[in-house]
Amino acid sequence: MTELFWLLQRLNWLSILDIALVAAVFLAVLLLVKATQAVPLLRGFLILGVISLLLGGTSQLPTFGLVVRTALPALLIAIPVIFQPELRRALERLGRFNEVLVQPRRTDLEVLVRKVSDGAQRLATRRHGALIVLERDTGLQDLVDTGVRLDSDLTPELLLTIFDPHTPLHDGGVIVRHGRIAAAGCVLPLTASTIEDTRIGLRHRAGIGVTEGTDAIAVIISEERGSISVAHSGRLIRRIEPDHLEGALIALAQPISQKAASILPSFLRIRDKHDGDSPVSHGHSGRTS
Repeated sequence: MTELFWLLQRLNWLSILDIALVAAVFLAVLLLVKATQAVPLLRGFLILGVISLLLGGTSQLPTFGLVVRTALPALLIAIPVIFQPELRRALERLGRFNEVLVQPRRTDLEVLVRKVSDGAQRLATRRHGALIVLERDTGLQDLVDTGVRLDSDLTPELLLTIFDPHTPLHDGGVIVRHGRIAAAGCVLPLTASTIEDTRIGLRHRAGIGVTEGTDAIAVIISEERGSISVAHSGRLIRRIEPDHLEGALIALAQPISQKAASILPSFLRIRDKHDGDSPVSHGHSGRTS
């Protein structure tokens, strides 16, 4: 307490300004990397740095401390290489400083799910193939950059327009962020898992792939069968009844809620009575479905 009072007595307006500037720099960095896949990497670097400092400063571990001090310069050189896309994006966003300060408005989950469900059902009725990815906590900015940025309101009519077979964006995926369509025509990674079902095409493989390393939810509509599937955590739930799609999306997006968690098993049991297939399956094929 004595040291704390001593520090408080030495504070002046220059010290407060100094602390505020440092805090502003850290806040700006966090805002720039928000909604990107660099967040887990940054967290890993921080944890590794704290562990290295704690163990490297121990006198009983001189060899480990030498390794840490030797590897630190190499790590500082590697950081700009690893975070090159994020650093470039940060410089671009600094040129549009208002976008850094203004955060996107979050849309109510039920409204979002209702729009996606409505659009998916209408696409399935027309047998227009589609891949709609709902971004959650894990940022998908790297995938957004591969497509055409829209930043448009999410509406079923816009989804029908994007995935119309006569439009140039219908082959890629649509990424939905905070209730808005961030980009269309995005190139999504294919799953690396071995899939036994030969009826699963590239669109379904991309839907599984984008959910393997993220917490995103992908809604896939098959243009061959007009069926609706949902991918989550690297698993594919096939042939979801249109009436159950909205409940399934809410259950997957809110796994902690007891009410939402009870929806998914119920609609899966109902679907099993209709076709007798396993609700969760993987597939492998080179065809687009």
